[in-house]
Amino acid sequence: MQQYDYSSFHYCEAPSIVSGSIPGENSRVLLDKQEQYESNNRSYPRSMPVAFRSSMGSVIEDVDGNRFLDFFSGCGVVNLGHNNPVIMEGMQQQMDKVIHALDFPTEIKIAFMENLNAMLPDSLRDKVKFNFCGPTGADAVEAAIKIAKINTKRDSIFSFQGAFHGMTAAALSVTSNDYNRKQLKAHGGQVSFFPYSYCYRCPFGKKADSCKLECARFLRNALENPGSGVDTPCAIIIEPIQGEGGTIIPREGYLEEVVKIGNDHHIPVIFDEIQVGFYRSGKLFSFEHTNAVPDLVTVSKGIGGIGMPLALLLIRKELDIWTKATHTGTFRGNQLSIAAGNAALRFVQETNVLEHANAVGEYMLDALREIQKRSKYIGEVRGRGLVFGLEYVKDINTKEPFTEFVGKLRNNCLQKGLLFETGGHYDNVIRFLPPLVTTKNMVDRFLDIFERANYALEQEIQ
Repeated sequence: MQQYDYSSFHYCEAPSIVSGSIPGENSRVLLDKQEQYESNNRSYPRSMPVAFRSSMGSVIEDVDGNRFLDFFSGCGVVNLGHNNPVIMEGMQQQMDKVIHALDFPTEIKIAFMENLNAMLPDSLRDKVKFNFCGPTGADAVEAAIKIAKINTKRDSIFSFQGAFHGMTAAALSVTSNDYNRKQLKAHGGQVSFFPYSYCYRCPFGKKADSCKLECARFLRNALENPGSGVDTPCAIIIEPIQGEGGTIIPREGYLEEVVKIGNDHHIPVIFDEIQVGFYRSGKLFSFEHTNAVPDLVTVSKGIGGIGMPLALLLIRKELDIWTKATHTGTFRGNQLSIAAGNAALRFVQETNVLEHANAVGEYMLDALREIQKRSKYIGEVRGRGLVFGLEYVKDINTKEPFTEFVGKLRNNCLQKGLLFETGGHYDNVIRFLPPLVTTKNMVDRFLDIFERANYALEQEIQ
């Protein structure tokens, strides 16, 4: 196993703001041209007005020469760092062979499936088939719902409050966010949303010492109470750690109970690992921190290594009953993406990146909890591996969401060279997803700037 010094994977001297303010002059030119040509549908440049030029590791440089610490990772895509040289080499080797091959077998595709199968947990290894979907995670969700409907001959589905599964039709129908759902009344059948194990805001008013997994019991009651008015669904879809919902890590035993409920009622359980999968949580899949075993797993984002579009659905063999061309896509299984994914798997196998990432993650989580102790408005710090959520509230006791503070803090940090995402049920959660190759020194720089910005804004409000 190679012991890398991951400091060589990044641009040095970051963050560094040389343009005075963000956006700089050159970024403004490109942002204006984007406004001229690109649809109003664009999203991220509105909250983070930057035009990028190059990137390396955990650092992105814009067209004005400003360098940012990227604790966003392209929304959890660039898990192994921008332009990781090992993965770039794997892609380069494939470029002289074949790029587009539909779903024909190729040497790199077979190698990727063999390597991924070998890295699966015992509960899934040799027990699943890989379905290559279109290039996005949403398409993997569409495929999962479709195969569940084919197996059960049922149409409705269970999802959870705070869920985000994508923006295509069926994926949006199982996404709970009110804003997203109002934009498009996408619907693939009746969808029922149940409480997630969101202990900080328990809808049943329980505390840690009084919790009896009422959220899971409520789900079971809906299925077993003949007066519930809820039909048995084709599937239960759930994120083992909610991402856009605010980095919510469920209580111990919750996922196991959800799977048991599904098994008891012959309902396939879909685990959406698109954002927190591929070692983001410290393991290949975040559900591996539990004893829960799903029937279907959606995978994308980090599996593409350095941001290459790749999406998979893992299907238990007994559920793989669909016939040819039931779920197709011209770009499924792009060979460059598969080469990147295979190189990413080998990078994890052959280096100490997981040991490194878990150590950095523990260090960062401890430091964020220390910042919480000194902060007036951080209600809870949540984290596992290298995915974190800081929930901001106006009052620690009432837990009233402090959404406006989060928006100002993100902009203030952007001006100092830090990139990160926000989310949560009330958009009051700051979310950090640094690449797994991020170094402790980079975390120290990040923490110093972040705490200073947080303190300054708190003082400004007082």
